[in-house]
Amino acid sequence: MFRQTSFYVADWLDRRAKITPDRIALFDTRDQRDISYLEWNRAANRTANFLYDSLGVRKGDRVAVYATNSLEYLDVWMACGKIGAILQNLNWRLTPIELEQLLADAAPVVLCYSSDFIPQVNQIRPDLDFVRSFVAFGNLANDADCHISERDAFSDYATADPTLTPDDVWVICYTGGTTGLPKGAILTHGNMTWNAINTVSSWGLDQHDVAILNSPLFHTGALNVFTLPLISAGGKNILCSGFNADQVFDLIEYGEVTLFFGVPTMFLMLQQHARWASADFTRLKMVISGGAPCPMPIFEEFWAKGVDFKTGYGLTEAGPNTFVLPQKDVRRKPGAVGFPLMHIDVKVVRDDGSECGADEIGELIIRGPHVTPGYWNKPDETAKAIRGGWLHTGDLASHDAEGYYKIMGRLKDMIISGGENVYPAEVESIMHGYPAVAEAALIGIPDEKWGEVGRAIVVVAAGLEFDEADFMDYLHQRLARYKVPKSVVLVDALPRTGPGKIDKKLLSDHYGR
Repeated sequence: MFRQTSFYVADWLDRRAKITPDRIALFDTRDQRDISYLEWNRAANRTANFLYDSLGVRKGDRVAVYATNSLEYLDVWMACGKIGAILQNLNWRLTPIELEQLLADAAPVVLCYSSDFIPQVNQIRPDLDFVRSFVAFGNLANDADCHISERDAFSDYATADPTLTPDDVWVICYTGGTTGLPKGAILTHGNMTWNAINTVSSWGLDQHDVAILNSPLFHTGALNVFTLPLISAGGKNILCSGFNADQVFDLIEYGEVTLFFGVPTMFLMLQQHARWASADFTRLKMVISGGAPCPMPIFEEFWAKGVDFKTGYGLTEAGPNTFVLPQKDVRRKPGAVGFPLMHIDVKVVRDDGSECGADEIGELIIRGPHVTPGYWNKPDETAKAIRGGWLHTGDLASHDAEGYYKIMGRLKDMIISGGENVYPAEVESIMHGYPAVAEAALIGIPDEKWGEVGRAIVVVAAGLEFDEADFMDYLHQRLARYKVPKSVVLVDALPRTGPGKIDKKLLSDHYGR
């Protein structure tokens, strides 16, 4: 694995505040105000001093945050970076029992929380004997808890820990957990630095860029797709408490936004909204989907508006940004993710480790300084995932003769029907093209003749009638017979994991028999 111990670990906000103190770093939609890099750095310094001097947090200690997006959340993240503490960003969609397991895994000394989760905090509090301090971002869950406003008594100035190296951990970011308890991917200062370097240099970000930050901060996409790279470039993030379609349309209409990242579900909700028809995204430099395969009809809706919408690829263990698709190729290579970023190596390999040829599907493996050194407290899982310096992603991919890569779906999701490989992402993209389908997923179910066949799980579009026979005919016209699902189940909604991916494990548990 890459170990970059030779470069200086910068205090990101302190350095940016020295270079461009008056540039706007954040717009906080909660308070409707701009925050300069100088102002943000001072707030993060007060937070760092509060954690260190008042709560006794030291280098290597974990600080958990159980909260929706907020300025306080960002301040704690930056403060951890200054003093060498480790952020454990908790998925607030998990049950209290699941959260207890994750907290026991990392054993944080501090747990920060927002008002939204006071009942859950009090429910799990008796089992968190390793937590020395509870810090409220809003209302107190217990009179003995601290409040984040206590930081205001501390100095605006702080000195970053001089012993920090690129190999020191900054964040434990938990995976989506579709196959059991989420694993804590370690993201070091070096990993996050190289992700920013790759993103800024390969995606062409600069100080004039403005991104909407409405993905949950427990997800690597919120931390690292645009937020940290924009700090590196001196750009601006618009901080939102979460995804709200009306708010996105308002921000786009205002005209300042240049970058927008979302998962396919978010884009689908935008396209189903009454304001979609009149919305103008053409001023944006980049509109990019990630987190899960994106159905082709979503691309086509954007293209019809003159927007070169494209898909990216990343995973928690790799920072997450990995590929770039040049703008000129967006429509020529539909669904492709493009080429690896500047300082990344990728390969597509067969089961025996040999490299696949053009248009041959295999497992994507990744190497580079942005890749995690492993999973927190899970050496066996680390050894399985990282072999010979390469991260084995568990994702299926291919590259064409020109070297453009395309993601085909999860290795574990692949259906083998009568000896033929069926890739759910391909079938799902076709299913989404049927007018009465709002959302769809494909799972495998046992079959006596074929071993396994596909089953479509469909959410019907509002106000439309679903004709199963016509739907199946539509698929047969567009897919090889073995790829067409043999049954259809209608549901009100598809279950999702924290990052917004469809929870295939839950679907298989409910409908896979």
